[in-house]
Amino acid sequence: MPNPFDTEERRAFRETLRAFMAKEIAPHAFDWDEAGYVPWEIHEKFGALGLWGFGIDERYGGHGFDDPFMRMDAAVEIARCGVGGIGAAIGGRGISLDPIQRLANERIRTDVLPEIISGRVGSSLAITEPGGGSDVARLTTTARRDGDDWVLNGSKTFITGGMESDYFVVGARTGGEGLTGLTLFFVEADRPGFSRSALGKKMGWWASNQATLYFDDLRVPADNLMGQENYGFLQIMNNFNYERLSLAAISLGMMEAALEDSIAWAKQRETFGKPLIKHQIIRHKIADMSAKIDALRSHLWILCATIENGTMPVAELSKTKFFATKALEFVASEAMQILGGAGYLRGNRVESIYRDVKVIAIGGGSEEIMRDLAVRQMGL
Repeated sequence: MPNPFDTEERRAFRETLRAFMAKEIAPHAFDWDEAGYVPWEIHEKFGALGLWGFGIDERYGGHGFDDPFMRMDAAVEIARCGVGGIGAAIGGRGISLDPIQRLANERIRTDVLPEIISGRVGSSLAITEPGGGSDVARLTTTARRDGDDWVLNGSKTFITGGMESDYFVVGARTGGEGLTGLTLFFVEADRPGFSRSALGKKMGWWASNQATLYFDDLRVPADNLMGQENYGFLQIMNNFNYERLSLAAISLGMMEAALEDSIAWAKQRETFGKPLIKHQIIRHKIADMSAKIDALRSHLWILCATIENGTMPVAELSKTKFFATKALEFVASEAMQILGGAGYLRGNRVESIYRDVKVIAIGGGSEEIMRDLAVRQMGL
């Protein structure tokens, strides 16, 4: 189905990225996932493609413009490789970039943004804690002022890319309870008092380098405070909207891959004297899968056009996020059913996608949180 909002530039970007994925990523994806590591030169190659330059000023190494359609296409094309941990490992820095550009001091912006955007170093947003995920209002990591420094104590977990990132945007409590009282800090990984450990064995996203971070009387200069004291979370709320757009687009890419492999298998696999694709029950499964893909894709196009026109549709993005992950859950399950035992073997996209469904449904705002946020945004 053609995108009515497509342009030559968007098509060129999408085709370049798809060719890159086919040549540089697909032949190695499952090996890297099993190893739990993506070679660092891949980060730099993605950086050369301009993957992280959207919405970033040219003086910091960005494109100097934003394009929600290109953001969407990037997420879809990377997800189509079927190995979610690769996209997480290289893309984890994305949600830290806008806060650094808008809220960090000029020294930090000038020094680190070009390095991060080029893929030479990594960065991560560190909000989630061991004692709570979506309940940010209960965040317990603290920061207290001591002379010319802020002193941080606490821990974060499920920090994507955290084992390799050089820089972190860290949320800490500087005031009272609730969302007000939280402040963001720019933290360099080489500071005394910082340590990290790899997350234990995970169901999926093996290559994502997720970490638990520890701050033990970690000192940062006073000007590492980002934005306004006690209003840090409110200052980055819009950042999560783009994350949810990306997660819905990731769901779409995974669904497309699962459908492609289901059709290919159904054409070659014979049962009861004819190809699987000739059995009505399989054809109906494929029709249902394809319909959900069409619905999500066209809805994402409308959301991207809305954002491009200057409106951030928070309620609609929240609804799209949980709609996308429920659709992904359906498609992944049907694809596994079509492939049967073959889908249960490691080293194929359907098996990997089936394992990654839940991390997409939980990360960036769980389905339950998204439903509640959507209804509140509707004024109810």
